Amino acid sequence: MIKKTKTILVAEDDRTTRLVMKKVLENEGYHVIEGDRGEKSLFLALEKDIDAFLIDINMPGLSGIEICERIRSIDRYKFTPIICITSMEEEANLEEVFSSGATDFISKPANPIILKARLKAHLQKVRHYTEMEQSRLYVNRYISSKTQRIVEAYSLTGLLPAPEKHKVCIMFTDVRGFTSMSQKTDLEVLFEGLSKNLGMQVDAVYGCGGYIDKFSGDGLMAIFDGDDMVESACRCALSIMDITRRNQASGDSSAFPLGIGIHVGDVLVGNIGSAEHLDYSVIGEVVNMASRLCSYAEAMHIDVSEDIVSQVRGSDLHFDVPKYINMKGFADPVGIYHLNWSDNTYKKQSNE
Repeated sequence: MIKKTKTILVAEDDRTTRLVMKKVLENEGYHVIEGDRGEKSLFLALEKDIDAFLIDINMPGLSGIEICERIRSIDRYKFTPIICITSMEEEANLEEVFSSGATDFISKPANPIILKARLKAHLQKVRHYTEMEQSRLYVNRYISSKTQRIVEAYSLTGLLPAPEKHKVCIMFTDVRGFTSMSQKTDLEVLFEGLSKNLGMQVDAVYGCGGYIDKFSGDGLMAIFDGDDMVESACRCALSIMDITRRNQASGDSSAFPLGIGIHVGDVLVGNIGSAEHLDYSVIGEVVNMASRLCSYAEAMHIDVSEDIVSQVRGSDLHFDVPKYINMKGFADPVGIYHLNWSDNTYKKQSNE
């Protein structure tokens, strides 16, 4: 449930001042909690969920400065507005006030118009920050880090980076029998199950150091780079299959049967499209091969290329004897290896 009424803690030992501020704030629709001593105010901050603090600098017990410092040490109040109430004599200590974590200050006697305006402004800043942080977390989850960097670069310079050649490992996933399922299952139920399934895959990809490049309806395209990209992609695929099997055993309706294909090689990385429609992606035969490997993979199988196998020799990853397929666009039959669990691989994956 979304909290609509903002709760303000007024920490002020003078009863008259406290009641005046309380009335002003309640008339603006705020819920006001009162603290007449430093210790009580801090206890209320710990006990309640406070949206903003009004703290008198000169409090009995814990001082306003000490209260500020302790509130800022509480993780959930890291960005909560703290407005200190000071007398003219105390304004000489403003450097200490701000060093303690205060957001702003107002002088006694508090002008109601200034009090309301300052509080409203600071609460709006927190709301905007929270919305931006939520958007950033969403972007981090569903948009590749490279796309984020190109957007940042473009916003600062107005120039799109030139395409670059990189070696990457690409993994495609695809739900087997999805078309048939869509004809037999309620679309809302199917959408909910697919969303849950893809969410599980996204978590696995990011957990193994990769990032999502594309969603393709009932599957995704993930990219791994760096020194251990091939092994990371393989372990990610095994993890996805392991989770799917366990979910299937528990009767989870979102545990759709999957096919996965993995290939590694050089690609061209850059923006595909216009400056108005940024789509930082990869192109090349490596992408096509990974996609084809995925399409050839049977349900609950992980099919990889010979290049993948050759780069993880000596690891505890296990591959079956290759099968050779006449693949469109290739003169000679292409060897496809099935990546499978070995006991050592399972133990290592479980420990991680």
